[in-house]
Amino acid sequence: MGTPLGDFIRVKRDSIQPEQLGLPDHGRRRSPGLRRSDVAARAGVSVEYLTRIEQGRDRNPSVAVLHALGDALALNTAEREHLRYLAKVTGDECTGHLGPEPARREVRPSVRETLRLLEPGIAVVTNRLGDLLAWTGAYEAVTDGTGLLDGDAPNLTRYVFTDARAQTFFDDWDAVADEQAFDLWLGPRMENAERLAAELAPAAGPEFTRRLNSHVVPPRGELRLSHPAGYALRLRRQTLDLPSDLQQLLVLLPLDEETARAVGLLRERSGHGRLRAIS
Repeated sequence: MGTPLGDFIRVKRDSIQPEQLGLPDHGRRRSPGLRRSDVAARAGVSVEYLTRIEQGRDRNPSVAVLHALGDALALNTAEREHLRYLAKVTGDECTGHLGPEPARREVRPSVRETLRLLEPGIAVVTNRLGDLLAWTGAYEAVTDGTGLLDGDAPNLTRYVFTDARAQTFFDDWDAVADEQAFDLWLGPRMENAERLAAELAPAAGPEFTRRLNSHVVPPRGELRLSHPAGYALRLRRQTLDLPSDLQQLLVLLPLDEETARAVGLLRERSGHGRLRAIS
């Protein structure tokens, strides 16, 4: 049985061509990408050991081995962080360190006060499962009419994959879908992420499962939105991690004057001027 760590290493190995790393092309092979022997040699480990990691028979590689594999696969900074996180998740699966504790939904008073001070800016507190926990009036105005905040427990991941309006609201829906699927790996507990993934899979179909298992670290560039009122919004994302809460504070900044004016008009039109928090 494979593991998230082994799957990620295999996916990356299959996605890299030998010439990208200055390696000789050994000719035709049954699968694309690098041979295990290429990666093992570059990392200074045996092919048998790399096979054990990929197949999930070794779940606790050392930090030194992880660094070596990151070098061998020429991973960037974000990919190396993901590699280390998956190593932790994989090891905890084996030792039972991760419990079924639910994702925290309460937003601390100091975080709510920070959010209040960000008004009239566009800001939201969320977690890696996509739960939207608290937001400014401007965030509500920008998402008004899209269905994102409908219901008592809005969830961005569920909205992206199961609500047809999401594909119209997010101009780069494919990129946003990749981000939300990837973030499930970074959820506060793997059990919670697996539960949400199992819930979404029947409605979202095989495309969701493919994205979840692709292990492609998303670049998270500019966010482009098409508001139902006819406004085209271009936003830059700034994220502040709240590690003690396993949450994030996301601030969306207008990238141009046209977007800033549109956000102001949406706030006036919607009448949403107060912070909202769900607990």
